Amino acid sequence: MPHEQTPAELTFPVEERFDGCTLRDFIGRMGVSAGLVRQVKRAGGFFADGRPLRTCDRVAAGMTVRFALPPEPPTTVAPQDLPLTVAYEDEHAILLDKPAGTAVHPTLNYADGTLANAYMGLLARRGKAGVFRPVNRLDRNTSGLVLCAKNAFAAPLLAESAEKWYLALLEGTPPAEKGLIDAPIGRAPGSIILRCVCSGGKPSRTEYQVVRRCGRYTLVWARTLTGRTHQLRVHFAHIGCPLAGDDLYGGGRGAIARHALHCGCIEFKRPADGQTVRVESPLPPDMAALAKCDGDLKIL
Repeated sequence: MPHEQTPAELTFPVEERFDGCTLRDFIGRMGVSAGLVRQVKRAGGFFADGRPLRTCDRVAAGMTVRFALPPEPPTTVAPQDLPLTVAYEDEHAILLDKPAGTAVHPTLNYADGTLANAYMGLLARRGKAGVFRPVNRLDRNTSGLVLCAKNAFAAPLLAESAEKWYLALLEGTPPAEKGLIDAPIGRAPGSIILRCVCSGGKPSRTEYQVVRRCGRYTLVWARTLTGRTHQLRVHFAHIGCPLAGDDLYGGGRGAIARHALHCGCIEFKRPADGQTVRVESPLPPDMAALAKCDGDLKIL
């Protein structure tokens, strides 16, 4: 897939319905965040038809509002020439397909070789500057799609619109073909890593639907309605169906070397025009082998 250039300048034609709005209201309706407005004002300001505009000025139908995106902040993430699968790309967003075993960000234990290093390497090969802005994050051993914003304008819009679905391979059989797990999650006593269902935890809700049963395993689509650490892993263990390979939460490691979880679908609105984009990623070979399928599974 040919890559899309990241714009250095954004333009917004003023339609008749916005005639007479203040610039502040107009660009807010276009999805420009208050934080970005402040950055643009410091970096050079807004213009229409060749003249500068203050945010309190009014716009008129037929104008085209323009502004330069502010320079990218410095980053400490080193570019590395690593394999990287780009599942989708436009001028504001890029969707990366992360393999299991790759950390998203550098950490004390994984200082390099991360998805961030690979992305910065991609930018370096293209002769571009930028920073790594993931909208969703996956555990190191969770595979699948990671949506990233290419600029400060796109980041909040993508974060607001993104919907994610996961494929999870469970040990055992859930109590119903389709269900909602509504159980609060908090830290497990004495651990900074483990989470558990507990009365004092934060509200946590997970939807799931069975895709296929395959011997001792069940493949499900799942979606988190809240964003808790380890939510899917904890919730499925709570109903007696831990993820295959998830020895942290009661799953067995005999058949697969990592917890069997894959971000298989992301849907979001394109920042440029609000059109919905939906991208799916096939089930990776280790999970497909246990599920006895070819990996090409569609959302029901």
